[in-house]
Amino acid sequence: MKVSDYVLQRLREWDVDHVFSYAGDGINGLLAAWGRADDKPKFVQARHEEMAAFQAVGYAKFSGRVGVCAATSGPGAIHLLNGLYDAKLDHVPVVAIVGQTNRSAMGGSYQQEVDLLSLYKDVASDFCEMVTVPEQLPNVIDRAIRTAYGRRTVTAVIIPADVQEVDYSPPTHAFKMVPSSLGMAISAPVSADADLARAADVLNAGDKVAVLIGQGARGARAEVQELADLLGAGVAKALLGKDALSDDLPYVTGSIGLLGTRPSYELMMDCDTLLVVGSSFPYSQFLPEFGQARAVQIDIDPHNIGMRYPFEVNLVGDAKATLEALLPRLKRKKHGAWRKKIEKDTARWWDVMERRAAVEADPINPEYVVHALDALLPDDVILAADSGSAANWYARHLRMRGEMRGSLSGTLATMGPGVPYVIGAKFAHPGRPAIAIVGDGAMQMNGMAELITAAKYWQEWRDPRMVVAVLNNQDLNQVTWEMRAMSGAPQFLPSQAIPDVPYADFAQSIGLGGVRVEKPDQVEAAWRQALSADRPFVIDFRTDPAVPPIPPHASREQAEAVVSAIVKGDSDRGGMIKQGIKAKVQEFLPGHHGHDLRGTQDKE
Repeated sequence: MKVSDYVLQRLREWDVDHVFSYAGDGINGLLAAWGRADDKPKFVQARHEEMAAFQAVGYAKFSGRVGVCAATSGPGAIHLLNGLYDAKLDHVPVVAIVGQTNRSAMGGSYQQEVDLLSLYKDVASDFCEMVTVPEQLPNVIDRAIRTAYGRRTVTAVIIPADVQEVDYSPPTHAFKMVPSSLGMAISAPVSADADLARAADVLNAGDKVAVLIGQGARGARAEVQELADLLGAGVAKALLGKDALSDDLPYVTGSIGLLGTRPSYELMMDCDTLLVVGSSFPYSQFLPEFGQARAVQIDIDPHNIGMRYPFEVNLVGDAKATLEALLPRLKRKKHGAWRKKIEKDTARWWDVMERRAAVEADPINPEYVVHALDALLPDDVILAADSGSAANWYARHLRMRGEMRGSLSGTLATMGPGVPYVIGAKFAHPGRPAIAIVGDGAMQMNGMAELITAAKYWQEWRDPRMVVAVLNNQDLNQVTWEMRAMSGAPQFLPSQAIPDVPYADFAQSIGLGGVRVEKPDQVEAAWRQALSADRPFVIDFRTDPAVPPIPPHASREQAEAVVSAIVKGDSDRGGMIKQGIKAKVQEFLPGHHGHDLRGTQDKE
């Protein structure tokens, strides 16, 4: 048995069943071992190492298991980095196995020699190790996987090419040998009784309780619902926690932050008590004013405790176990004006979303594209959104319910993970449908190439449905609107305009399904066609770049600055201002943060 054989054996012993990768001579020893191991764990061939890392992230996000990716030395290892940073910043367990030049060439400025220990020092800061002798195994593999799970992060194992070919010999019972063992128990830490009592006192004293949950609350859905019922609270969700609680609940106000909803913003602006569970949501300006609310935080990671807001009580512990211990200490509150206002604001918000989706556009309103999908979503669907304006519509128009799962690049906010995320999801759950909502910029960047990966593997999936919806507006739209809103600048076409590509035709050319949609009355039929297809399917929606993703909590001054930037100097394709843009924006202009106009539906 060679070192490469043992590496794959150890992965199998950890129940790793897929490795997302791309070949290269720096891992030739591992590739040969895969051949000897009858492709177990399964080698999933991406089109690019960055996409392999994204697929490992998608696999890990939607399975709860460690994602594993592998790449060759030099350029392959470098390509992995963006996907690995996506995992690190979103607290996802991913292990990278990378090749390196032979030990004899190290320090000799050899071909593809890169100082990988230095390169990976940040992204795999919790554990990054190079194997130089066989006896380092199995400890290095075990610690990489155990650390990735335990700290919900990225780890890396670097194996020089010549070491992969060395005969494996285990560590012995001797000085400076490090034996190892498989597995790790799952622990659920809970804070001390005294701290739980202090937290209960804060929550019981409040009259207007707001709850913010993130992905760390996903396993505590029943407990969050019980707490919200006891305290008459509203619940907002950080975007990575969008699937942590059903949007069918009338007190769930939806996403919060730059892509969030107006009722989530007002929930935070008006509350007198705040509970944050399993979230390190970074934008403190969307939380209550300092001194306005007494606050409690629950997080399993002590590194995330006490950030973002001056919390009065910080509880380090598992969300489910901590809430179970906290609930008996809470006093039931009457569901009075506070809860009624939350439910009224939330119901109104969904009415506003329906009206926004109904606004005419040229040719199709992107909000209508996503809004029309909402009612058609299968209860077990897995959703991914790419970064860009597509993320706005995913955040605001899709209601999570049932067993639905959804995610995106929440903290790195990188372009390009939408399609590889759902490919990773399909390997994690081959019997569930998956949908990616992506902009045409992200699709051109790398989504089209990963359709080839889907074409290679889809017949292995029990449910072949994998839908890629491209919002094709020939514009890097989110940046265009950010320039208008933040800089007061018109669209700069040399940087923003991108080619019109026949995405559906490309999909059909490689054996997938596809359709181009250019009229609003074709939208719903296209979704139904894709969701009933017998293979992965691409919908090329020709959408209007002039529909603004202006935050619903923006001030009137901010929104009017956008209109002014358009009217004074903007051009669209032919250099003419679209008639009706101003009316589109003004229809939904908020008041001055809503405080003086709140509750007035026509102004809202």
